[in-house]
Amino acid sequence: MRLLKFLSATTLFTALFGCQNQPIHHSPPESQSLKDINLTHAYSRIIIDSQSNRPVNISKLAQSLKDYDVVFIGEYHGNHASHLLQMQLQSELFQLRPKQILSMEMFERDQQTILNRYLDSEVGEKFLINEAPAWQNYSASYRPMVEFAKEHFIPVVAANAPGDIVRCIGLYGKSYIDLLPAGEKASIAQQSFLNNEAYQTKFYEFMKEMRHGKMDEKRKANSFAAQLARDNTMAESILRALQENPMHQVIHLNGSFHSEAHLGTVALLKQRDPKLRVAVITPIRIDDPLDPKWSINDLTKGDYIYLVRSQPEEYIDASYRRKAMKNMFSNAKEKAKSCYISQPSNQTPD
Repeated sequence: MRLLKFLSATTLFTALFGCQNQPIHHSPPESQSLKDINLTHAYSRIIIDSQSNRPVNISKLAQSLKDYDVVFIGEYHGNHASHLLQMQLQSELFQLRPKQILSMEMFERDQQTILNRYLDSEVGEKFLINEAPAWQNYSASYRPMVEFAKEHFIPVVAANAPGDIVRCIGLYGKSYIDLLPAGEKASIAQQSFLNNEAYQTKFYEFMKEMRHGKMDEKRKANSFAAQLARDNTMAESILRALQENPMHQVIHLNGSFHSEAHLGTVALLKQRDPKLRVAVITPIRIDDPLDPKWSINDLTKGDYIYLVRSQPEEYIDASYRRKAMKNMFSNAKEKAKSCYISQPSNQTPD
């Protein structure tokens, strides 16, 4: 059986907020580049120590992180370089500190039982993928880390809040959780809406940019409440894992927005336990793979940053993009019918 005793049961940015644990002691030029190193293919990445502003390899990175309680590895979902770095660092850290826990945004608390059954070889991978269900890119992106955990008896935490609850909070606001049955309420953080002002500012700026300023205040507040429910649930899940497994190190995977610049899940975890030693690793997209450059501001986004190539454009044909967005919002409206409210309010997605 797994060591953890968990309950069975989007999202993203940049802020001018320095790393709390590792201040920068130098004044690098506005832009740095590496003429002798480039990003030749989709799995290429260059890791930069934000304190020294110098490249490091994966072994040196692991050595510098081995004494931290929690290591956040931010990712661009589906980016090959992000997932390769995660797998390599997990393996390197395990050699240095085998008391390890893998925590994942990609699984939700109410999926913990199915995840545990897979880790204990009670069900096969198709059962996990179909019945959890896992993210669509599970096999290509997260299988290596889950399999490493399974082979080495490492607990895996389904850290996130259930998507259905988060979606309904986004529609109806914070008060929605008062309508939840006790069993479902246990699948989100007890303090679901602990806040961080810098993170809120960052989130609102992001929403303004994404929606071109066309979002009323109530909807914006509800969207942030939904985001907080995710971040607080992940923070609480990580803290529980540490409390139930003393002397372990947690590696937590999430989209970069949840941890960038020590905000999001990181800030809310530190509010819960300021004594924790937390490190943040953040990806940075590079415009020219053959001449990778980064800026002073990029260095504020993590204790370490790693440079990666951009992923392919999702949409070029504008009409196809509109069709895809229409289908997405149509699906959201359909899913919203599961909320514990008879009639949707004017907060229904448009």
